[in-house]
Amino acid sequence: MITREKKAEAMSKLARSKGDVGSPEVQVAILTERIKEVTEHVKQNKHDYMAQRGLMQMVGRRKKLLKYLERTNFDLYKSTIAALGLRK
Repeated sequence: MITREKKAEAMSKLARSKGDVGSPEVQVAILTERIKEVTEHVKQNKHDYMAQRGLMQMVGRRKKLLKYLERTNFDLYKSTIAALGLRK
């Protein structure tokens, strides 16, 4: 489970304003933090298939959000990818 501090840190990196929690770039940042944590869990627990399924769902959701961001605001998409260290 992602801690409150990690979530706040991820949101502060890409938030448009102080209370921004719903913009696509903030959602991608939060999902990225969750994906990192679940990935470590799956590496340690190879037979936890429900965690693997949840991980794949989160990756798919992040992919859809990034595709939306790329389609609507390409400059913001590029800056989000660079800030999170993701690759296309």
